[in-house]
Amino acid sequence: MMDGDDDEDGILFTEEGAFPESDFEDTPLHLRDLAAAAVRGDVEALRQAIDNLDGSIDEPVEDGDTALHLTCLYGHLSCVQLLLESGASVEAKDEDGGIPLHDACAGGHLEIANC
Repeated sequence: MMDGDDDEDGILFTEEGAFPESDFEDTPLHLRDLAAAAVRGDVEALRQAIDNLDGSIDEPVEDGDTALHLTCLYGHLSCVQLLLESGASVEAKDEDGGIPLHDACAGGHLEIANC
């Protein structure tokens, strides 16, 4: 949904279809830039967030999802590649036991599932 209305989960989407920054209020402060860049698919912001990261690249940013889970789900291939080059684990599990590959498949992003 791109019209600014709330969806059934109460999440408000912006014109670009990404979550607004305020949706990261439950994300630990030191991971907010990483989460926001991952959801938006902003490679340069993601690179900067990784460079400034004080902690593990595999630390959950929201709902047990790592940045790699999010980039796989939203189909941001260049961000997936950057995270993998930076040491993100393809075996990291979310709160339901899902790995990033599951999110790529759920989002219909076969190019990511095949990389």
